[in-house]
Amino acid sequence: MKKRKINIAVTGLNAIDSPGPGISVIRALRDSEAFDVRIIGLSYETLEPGIYMHNLVDKTYQIPLPSAGASVLLERLQYIHRKEKIDLIIPNFDAELPGFIKLKKELDKKGMKTFLPTMVQFDARHKVNLSEFGKKHRIKVPFSKMIFSANEIGSLKEDFSYPLVVKGKFYDASIAYSPDQVHSYFNKISAKWGLPVIIQEYVFGSEVNVTALGDGTGVTVGAVPMRKQYITDKGKAWAGISIDDKKLMSMTRKLIKSTKWSGGLELEVIKTSEDEYYLLEINPRFPAWVYLSVGCGQNHPEALVKLAMGEKVKTFTKYEIGKMFIRYSYDMIVDLSEFEKISTLGEL
Repeated sequence: MKKRKINIAVTGLNAIDSPGPGISVIRALRDSEAFDVRIIGLSYETLEPGIYMHNLVDKTYQIPLPSAGASVLLERLQYIHRKEKIDLIIPNFDAELPGFIKLKKELDKKGMKTFLPTMVQFDARHKVNLSEFGKKHRIKVPFSKMIFSANEIGSLKEDFSYPLVVKGKFYDASIAYSPDQVHSYFNKISAKWGLPVIIQEYVFGSEVNVTALGDGTGVTVGAVPMRKQYITDKGKAWAGISIDDKKLMSMTRKLIKSTKWSGGLELEVIKTSEDEYYLLEINPRFPAWVYLSVGCGQNHPEALVKLAMGEKVKTFTKYEIGKMFIRYSYDMIVDLSEFEKISTLGEL
């Protein structure tokens, strides 16, 4: 079958020790059996490694930070679209999604497709709303509380025992074993991500995750669960293995059905020794380890492209168990001229 040519813009090119999903998404698209892809990278920083991975990314443009607002983003995307004729955009950062969701109709009118959750879906699964989300969908969620000031830390002992988890509203999570550590993490996280900071009950167990894709009508197009094998000091999976976990898969399908989730997502779950499952987070996009889905026989990014283009997609009914991913780092040699070009012109 002849592959169809398509231009896809992808964010999340920061393939660092706390990687964005972009490079894994791009690798999956490069492996597509249906599409011959031209990849346009969308970057925020000039040192995002994906900018210089010319075997994966054909052309890169810098885009404004989410704080600049949707109108500024739209203006920049229109400029890139005039040059590249973008067919589809796949955003991969939580913080940028609201801007792209707001622009969905406008982008679609201009020929730039997206396949994203709605703003209602995005807000409902937010960390600050997760307790209510769990009650509504009958899923166990660790007890959590928002705090807006360091003065509230002393009273946490009334609701929590140590250790507890300190989380940013978008990213970052640290385990605190004392009030002093809570103070330290609160200051660090609030300075980076703003308020509120979320305090969450620490649940003992093993962490299992799922990468999945919903079609927007309640159907789970695909899902692959994995168990983390090696975790960095930032809490990121550096190695993981696909597992057979029917209870976890049932939770995933139930959640996608009840929310009618549209797009990629990742579930972060704790499995206790009593075989209970607690939902820690719902990330509203593909995870950085989504390429494991390809290794297991389910190409989730390719399926998302088909959904975005209005094509019918068959659901994946099986995946390979015992497939591992192991991250590694290596040094790229880059000409200074390339760095200067992306820094001064905003494109490479």
